[in-house]
Amino acid sequence: MDWVATITGVTGSAFLNLIAFVAVLSVVVFIHEFGHFWVGRRCGVGVVAFSIGFGKELFGWTDKYGTRWKISAIPLGGYVKFVGDLNAASVPDQGHLAQMSAAERAISFPHQNVAKRAAIVAAGPIANFILAIAIFAGFNYFSGRQVIEPRIEAVQPGSAAEKAGFLPKDLIVTIDGKRIETFADMQLLVSSSAGESLAFTVERGGQTVALNAIPNFVERTTPFGKQRIGLLGVEASRDPSAIKRISYTPLGALKAGAVETWNQVDRTLNFLRRLILGRESADQLSGPLGIARAAGTAFEIGGVYSLVSLIGFLSVSIGLINLFPIPLLDGGHLLFYAIEALRGRPLSEKAQEIGFRIGFAIVAMLMVFATWNDLVHLGATFMARGT
Repeated sequence: MDWVATITGVTGSAFLNLIAFVAVLSVVVFIHEFGHFWVGRRCGVGVVAFSIGFGKELFGWTDKYGTRWKISAIPLGGYVKFVGDLNAASVPDQGHLAQMSAAERAISFPHQNVAKRAAIVAAGPIANFILAIAIFAGFNYFSGRQVIEPRIEAVQPGSAAEKAGFLPKDLIVTIDGKRIETFADMQLLVSSSAGESLAFTVERGGQTVALNAIPNFVERTTPFGKQRIGLLGVEASRDPSAIKRISYTPLGALKAGAVETWNQVDRTLNFLRRLILGRESADQLSGPLGIARAAGTAFEIGGVYSLVSLIGFLSVSIGLINLFPIPLLDGGHLLFYAIEALRGRPLSEKAQEIGFRIGFAIVAMLMVFATWNDLVHLGATFMARGT
């Protein structure tokens, strides 16, 4: 074992991961916060600060509207602080609100009607989805897609496909009623459905055949770490006629980008459903270290192209997570606003404070758990390199 070489290699990878991580997360966070900022400004709300990162300010400037734009020391997120906010989580500054003049109340976030506040809060996640759609649409328009039709070349012995009765030359038409256009479409559904019965419709010799299969649960080692997926056990057709290249018009590329964004949302929600049902392992949850590793690996494998693609996928994840109805996150604020709209008045200050404390505890526990998973995975990687 050459421990010096191992440590040197890990250190170099860590530096690359850090640089890639900061670049990826900064773009995603900037777009998210700019969504809040842009809609807030359009609603006439004053903006005190726009920060990428938390903690001590490293450098910044103040624009003509009095907004302090800054880069802060801890690159794990960011925030927009509006007039009337107590902190970065947009908790109302009750003491300041009571002393505001009429002019200050006019530009204060807490003094806006519930519709404006909801629009400002929702704008962050929506901006993330727009960024993802734009990235995926750009790839589709400029590069197109090479796809393989969902025809089976071979069935692996002992596989879930063999048990279900699949045969070579079968063309998969639908899975659980969903139209399957490419082999990748089939893989996408199967990989996220391990242990669950799937209803297949296949075309065989000019006839339609119904089959039911339960994908096997397998663990694969990828450049991004270990992943647990469902496996059917079929090989894609190797016939050159089965390979097609799709070119997109601008509108077609945009539609395909929106579909890809929705597919990622659907995969994430399906993973969470399976996690709650005990069909997925929580050790697949990743935190900042896992994202950093994925960013570094993406850059090593595919350079800027892969890094931009990762920005798209991470943007969807950040947007979706922020919509979860957990106080402290955007979704928690939207939940409070929905209750306010139904009641005709906001929740009491005490109730909101309790909600924010619960939300902070949930977010902190998830962060600690995900970081622990990252450390376990990194430890396993380090040991593997040293043997």
